[in-house]
Amino acid sequence: MPTLDDLRRTLGRIDGRGYKAYKDLEGSYQAGEFLLHVDHVQGDPFAAPSRIRVQVPQERAQFPRGLFSTPVRRLALRDYLARAFARAIEAVVRRRRGMGTSGLIAVDAGGQEVLDRSAVGMDPRMIEVRFVMGLPAAGRSVLGREAEAMFCTELPQIVRRALFFANLPAAEVEAFVDCVEDQEALRAALGERGLVAFVGDGAILPRRSGVDERPLGQGAVAFEAPSSLAVEVPVPNRGRIRGMGIPQGVTLIVGGGFHGKSTLLRALERGVYAHVPGDGRELVAALPGAVKIRAEDGREVTQVNISPFITHLPLGRDTARFSTENASGSTSQAANIMEALEVGASLLLIDEDTSATNFMIRDRRMQALVAKAKEPITPFLDKVRQLFKELGVSTILVMGGSGDYFDVADTVLMMDEYRPRDVTGEARAVIRRYGSGREPEGGEAFGAVTPRAPLPEGFDPSRGRREARIDAKGLQTIVFGTTAIDLSCVEQLVAPSQTRAIGELIHYYAEHYADGRRPLREGLGQALRDLDARGFDVLGPGKRGDLARPRIFELAAAVNRLRTLQVRLSRRQDGA
Repeated sequence: MPTLDDLRRTLGRIDGRGYKAYKDLEGSYQAGEFLLHVDHVQGDPFAAPSRIRVQVPQERAQFPRGLFSTPVRRLALRDYLARAFARAIEAVVRRRRGMGTSGLIAVDAGGQEVLDRSAVGMDPRMIEVRFVMGLPAAGRSVLGREAEAMFCTELPQIVRRALFFANLPAAEVEAFVDCVEDQEALRAALGERGLVAFVGDGAILPRRSGVDERPLGQGAVAFEAPSSLAVEVPVPNRGRIRGMGIPQGVTLIVGGGFHGKSTLLRALERGVYAHVPGDGRELVAALPGAVKIRAEDGREVTQVNISPFITHLPLGRDTARFSTENASGSTSQAANIMEALEVGASLLLIDEDTSATNFMIRDRRMQALVAKAKEPITPFLDKVRQLFKELGVSTILVMGGSGDYFDVADTVLMMDEYRPRDVTGEARAVIRRYGSGREPEGGEAFGAVTPRAPLPEGFDPSRGRREARIDAKGLQTIVFGTTAIDLSCVEQLVAPSQTRAIGELIHYYAEHYADGRRPLREGLGQALRDLDARGFDVLGPGKRGDLARPRIFELAAAVNRLRTLQVRLSRRQDGA
């Protein structure tokens, strides 16, 4: 196998030549204590950076087996190493070189959430890190000496700092892995204890800003469970953790404006993920099947059965297989709920601030003025208990403007200056004192959740005669062929690498499981199981290091927002 000396000689030979001469670097090199793989060289200094991998044998890296002895601990260690690699880059690489991406070294290290990423792979024999390098150029000419410094000086220092256990703070590594393991144990314990969510004492829920997910510093109020809802949950490393357990059923979060209602809900929606130590939400957990629901004016809807909520539309439009290119607030929110149920949601998270008012409530006065026979919408108020009793799906709602929801709530929490109070008893006293006078409109049953089987012809990632184009534009947009998928209202996506993976997974799903017979939940579930079993490379060639595993709910949300989607209604309701 060639060595770094051979790479150095190649760089000397191509120095000053046209940029495409960098293609001569592609291949593998023995770099002393690690292997270097130049998998793909960019075509010019303004193209996507070159894809690079390094591999360090475990016998040299010397990570204790206990740090990656289970899938959860291995995932946590992989996440830590991506972050360590990013810190090492920051410490070692001190200047940019040339034009475009020249001099860049970058790895997908993530934010506050711990995700299954393609950036770092690990097994008992080897650690692999995938990253990108911007090969330096002056104009479109190779800067060989600068590239030599990157490959032969900086990269070995980065690898040595980040991927050898002896050079890392051992206590910090172990604490990180233990913290993630405890969070996953906490999440796994919810169902068996009859809980849908948990918030540990001492949690810091407020964030620095709407665009900064780091915890608020000075002035942040630490969470403390009200005694009536306090539970203790044992976890492997910290022992027993005390906090607030939110029980199954219907829970309201009430309180005045700016007292922390939406902040608590936001923490719960992110509670489907583990968080890094120091985030403040390490001890916030929600059921893995928790899905945030909101209104989404203008979205595409394809043959979704929204009849549990909306029926007898004007002009005889079919709501059992409802389609539109431009959904209203109420129809979009109904579709979002039914689509989440279709792929297995077990907990709905809803904030009145992002809901359609006419979908959420119809009070007694409106009932008196507009007869039910003239109102197509059955408000969520009249369906939320049926949803729990018949389907076992719980709901947590932030509700500051409608006391009618007291009638259907099992638990009522009041946020008072970011401190929670259990006011269920007071809410029931209010019910006795002030009757709503409403007539229930929900009928005898919730209604059917109808599975749909996507057709393969609805997925075309090509652009005319050009090959497939699948590209993520940040966190919220996927370009799939000639179609843009808008994910701006899919609020539990947390990383652009998830968005990129969703684009690739849609293509993989379309090629393997979208046959017009298999229900969406079954097909997407199988695609994700393939990913778990065979790794990110199942999604295609290229050894990419910029992907992160999404949940089935965000993957399904993207499929449902694909404007070329075609489906056939299915009677099968297989799990996934």
